[in-house]
Amino acid sequence: MRQFLWFVLFTWMFASPAAFGQQQDFSKIDVKGSKVSGNVYMLQADLGSGNIGASVGPDGILIVDDQFAPQADKIRAALKEAGGGTLKFILNTHWHFDHVGGNKVFGPEAPIIAHTNVRKRLTTEQKVMGRTFPPEPKEAWPVITFDQSLSIHFNGEEIKVFHLFPGHTDGDSVVYFSGSKVVHMGDQYIAHGFPFIDYESGGDAEGFAKNVAAVIAQLPPDTKVIPGHGPLSTLDDLKKYHHMLTATTDIVRQRMAAGKSLDAIKAEGFSDEWKSFGQGFVKAEMWITAIHTGLSKQKTSTK
Repeated sequence: MRQFLWFVLFTWMFASPAAFGQQQDFSKIDVKGSKVSGNVYMLQADLGSGNIGASVGPDGILIVDDQFAPQADKIRAALKEAGGGTLKFILNTHWHFDHVGGNKVFGPEAPIIAHTNVRKRLTTEQKVMGRTFPPEPKEAWPVITFDQSLSIHFNGEEIKVFHLFPGHTDGDSVVYFSGSKVVHMGDQYIAHGFPFIDYESGGDAEGFAKNVAAVIAQLPPDTKVIPGHGPLSTLDDLKKYHHMLTATTDIVRQRMAAGKSLDAIKAEGFSDEWKSFGQGFVKAEMWITAIHTGLSKQKTSTK
């Protein structure tokens, strides 16, 4: 079932936002919240749209990502169950609309904060997997942007937001709730599958692995990890994911060094050790292609 949901999600996601809204009956999709630690909650939808992180406390509500616009009322209901309050800030981890589609609804209520490249992509036409996305309406644009990092002091803790190397896209940010010891990874971590590298949005497979390593190095061992998609995870889960990223990249690198073509590498595939990661939208062949693309670019740039 999970594999089917991911297939449907990405088929609609890369069709168009309008097509998605027309084809899916959002009234049948629940958004469920659960407490993670401290003031932090995690909101998930049955469909598999991006996980929301939320700080709920005496200062009000801060959310990390906001799924699809038609889910707004269900998101509000889940936040009310978590304790309610006034929405004060919206953070975007990157520009893909399964994470920021709700911007147009929530943007008029609270400032949207994101990396500079997220604003650039939301305000201009974008292309992903051969599909064209028009600019988002003005109310969906981030009004506060940053290049490297920023902190928000909210609900009794410092919420640290920092930009990474180009990985999933060129605008990815990770959000760390320092007092609660919770990190929201955005799509820099997919709890149950190979990652999607959006090269048309400046992504890079090796950068993706470097980003995960950089985050791991900064987190205490008891950190709880909110993935872009999938169940709540631990730091050990994130370390295992990083091992997968580096091991599979090394496999492709070695085969390229041996003179094998992309088709030959895809035909050979990976061992059963990595089979479970190919159960989602991104199959092994797609991940191999992403790695090969990045390594080929790297090789070209060093000539």
